[in-house]
Amino acid sequence: MIIAIDGPAGSGKSTVARLIASRLNFKYIETGSMYRAVAWKAQQEKIHPDDAEGIAEVARNISLEFQPGPERQKVFVDGEELTPILKTETIGQLAAVVAANRAVREIMVAQQQNMGRNGNVVMDGRDIGTVVFPDADKKFFLIADQKERAQRRHEEMKVKHPEITFEEIYEQLKQRDYEDENREVSPLVPAKDSIRLDTTHMNIDDVVAYMIETIGPVHSQ
Repeated sequence: MIIAIDGPAGSGKSTVARLIASRLNFKYIETGSMYRAVAWKAQQEKIHPDDAEGIAEVARNISLEFQPGPERQKVFVDGEELTPILKTETIGQLAAVVAANRAVREIMVAQQQNMGRNGNVVMDGRDIGTVVFPDADKKFFLIADQKERAQRRHEEMKVKHPEITFEEIYEQLKQRDYEDENREVSPLVPAKDSIRLDTTHMNIDDVVAYMIETIGPVHSQ
């Protein structure tokens, strides 16, 4: 079984996907971290985000590995764990530019399809149900009010970055939404056969419970 979970930044898809994968004993793949990793690597190599071929070359050569962690998935880039670094807003903004690169998108999609080839996987991102796995067994598209999503992101970020303001996060999120929805390659749109779920007034446990019930019986390999 392949479960696809898409949605904009701050909709809760990564947290929900990780919990569902844990409950079902499925593999979890957070595809957003793959684009963030390419963005980080390009930054380290001082490659400008607008250098399409330079960024694509980074994507071709980067080595990515996911490992389960106690609270969140650990992401290794070329053998080095970079989980906290990849979650910063700066890398997130760069990742939005990187994700609009057609060559990078093709490289990452191929990797994601390879990762999920054996099934029993939960994969979250922006285009899982539309591009990566259009034939996924279950597709969900999570949404939430923009200010609510910004508030969630602010609560998460201010633990390690107390100086960051809600207004900064809100403006960054609005920009990210615009870029995700308006890029030419794989824009953020719900698959026609996806189950749309507004999480604005729902807690994580309720969202997970609803989705588990909707998924129904599964058979782990």
